[in-house]
Order: sequence, then C-alpha cells, then structure tokens
Amino acid sequence: MAIDVETVRKVAKLAHIRTPEDRLAPLAAELSGIMQWIEQLAEVDTDGVEPMTSAVAATLPMRDDVVTDGGDPEVVLANAPLRRGDFFMVPKVVE
Repeated sequence: MAIDVETVRKVAKLAHIRTPEDRLAPLAAELSGIMQWIEQLAEVDTDGVEPMTSAVAATLPMRDDVVTDGGDPEVVLANAPLRRGDFFMVPKVVE
C-alpha cells in the first residue's frame, strides 16, 4: 500500500501535527515503507500458533478472592494525606 503526499497531509491535519511541505514527500516514502513491512507480516503463516502474552511461558499465582483489611476505615485511611470522614480527599482534576 503506497501512501501519497496528499494522504500524509490529511493525516497530519487530523492529528494536528504541523508538517512543512518539504517534509511531506520523505514522510510519505517512510510511511509507505512501514506499510510494506506490515504487509509482509500479514503473509506469515500463523495457523496453529496459539496466542501468547509473553515470549516466556509463565503462570500467574492465584489467590482466593477474599476481603482483607478493607473493613476498618481507620487502618485504610491511616496514611491518607487528607480525609473527610471515612473518605480520601483528593484535588479536583475535572472542571
């Protein structure tokens, strides 16, 4: 899949990235190379290959799902920098 200068210009505009005109053609060539590499990956035969999350086979330790230490607000809030009653107080982050 070849990417042309007009596509690069459109993507840059959508991503709010200022790109000088003299960089559009080299950028289009770089992105086309990346797309060719991705197309090569699509040709790899992956039939019978199990999905994996890591290159090393490992199992996660499991524990019983039980409530611990959550029932005592004094213990839970002992290190809270600010609190109001049984709740943490945090700065407002959304206007």
